[in-house]
Amino acid sequence: MSTTPPLFTLPIPSTSGSITCTNPSPDQPTIYLLTFTSPPDNRLTPTFIDTFLLALDIIEHRYQKGVLITTSGIPKFYSNGLDLELAQSTENFLEKWCWKLFRRLLTYPMPTISLLNGHAFAAGFMLAMYHDYRIQNPSKGFLCINELEFGVPLQAPMMHVFREKLTPNVCRDVVLEAKRFPGPEALRVGIVDGLGGVEETLKFVKERKLVLMPKTEIYGVMKEEMYRRLLGVVDDHRGNLEWRERVEERKGNEEDVGRRSVEVWEGRGKGSKL
Repeated sequence: MSTTPPLFTLPIPSTSGSITCTNPSPDQPTIYLLTFTSPPDNRLTPTFIDTFLLALDIIEHRYQKGVLITTSGIPKFYSNGLDLELAQSTENFLEKWCWKLFRRLLTYPMPTISLLNGHAFAAGFMLAMYHDYRIQNPSKGFLCINELEFGVPLQAPMMHVFREKLTPNVCRDVVLEAKRFPGPEALRVGIVDGLGGVEETLKFVKERKLVLMPKTEIYGVMKEEMYRRLLGVVDDHRGNLEWRERVEERKGNEEDVGRRSVEVWEGRGKGSKL
């Protein structure tokens, strides 16, 4: 791995953290490694996301197109997801920050690889899924959507990335069982594309000739077409909220009808067979 000076470093003031861009392979100058270090566990906060988006802009507009790798400078965590309290208290957080980052990564005009060095939980796992490829540490760290455990339903862009990129059975296990996937199992079921660290990721890039993919300048356009359905979900924040309201209203009506049916049954004498 290269020990050359960083291409640039951006501060994350809210956590005294930073995002640093380096070139991990001197013989491949268009491979960019973004390392985010935002203690204690790389939560996706407004300041973290703003800094991340700026880093993506700098690479796109000041450097040659190539391959983007993201990873964490915190050994235990790739990202532990949202700061839920801050997200809920920040006006329009999802639309102005979270969805914006997801969309940017999904349509980024060069190949993107999430190098999962440690745990990626909840929105941290989603962040990885919005990359084109994923390489996971083979010996430590889990991928997990654990919203089920603390009672927070997934918003549409959070859910649909798993529906888009995973098989139905794996998506079910991720979403409805809050299953924790270590590296070998994540590879077996197709959540990640390989196992290892930086060196293995560079080998993956070389084997797939990924540095050549954005040369014709249509890579981002191809992604827009490939993920048109998912982008429609990401972009329709108001429509998603209205759909959820209709679902909740229908659910409430159905529960009222069901409750009355049970009351009628109870009135006829408990133990009666339907």
